[in-house]
Amino acid sequence: MSAAVERRLAELAEEIRGHRGCGFEPCETCLHPVPGEGSASAEIAFVGEAPGAREDREGRPFVGPAGQLLDRLLQSISLAREDVFVTNVLKARPPGNRDPRPGEVFHSWPWLKEQVELVRPRLVVPLGRYALECFLPGARVSVEHGRAIRQAGWTYVPLYHPAAALRMYPLTETMLADFARLPEHLAAAPEPPAELIVEPLVA
Repeated sequence: MSAAVERRLAELAEEIRGHRGCGFEPCETCLHPVPGEGSASAEIAFVGEAPGAREDREGRPFVGPAGQLLDRLLQSISLAREDVFVTNVLKARPPGNRDPRPGEVFHSWPWLKEQVELVRPRLVVPLGRYALECFLPGARVSVEHGRAIRQAGWTYVPLYHPAAALRMYPLTETMLADFARLPEHLAAAPEPPAELIVEPLVA
């Protein structure tokens, strides 16, 4: 991993932290924007929906109950948080944890796209339907979860969002089974191209 890539990731994080004045509600009302974090040379990148209340307070992704479950799922395949890259579609918490709006997703897409292109993980793991819609429009988590899907040279493995498993306990077993397949998918995944050719939801 070149120093230039690490430097650009750090610059991008600072840009996100300092972002205000766009008029989009999450960016204007959040306490702390949450850029994402992890290894700049990660082979797996996890992309969630948006920061929650605790993430908003701390400025870090997946530090609440869903993040604790994510850590346990990573441990189940002998990985730690520092081995992967973790970010969200939206970089700021929507008020009241409401769902992201299409315009907000479209506004946030350039940051997410650049993060993924900089890290160039062999597996991109969208967590939940909003992240999945960004990378594979029209796909459904309930149908595609745990499968490796290749598009334009990139490999995606959609998974349920850990927050969904906290609400519906049986999904925890599903997520454990899906996580157990990640090493196999990783071994079969080619190195991705430099450019991420996919468009998010249109505003």
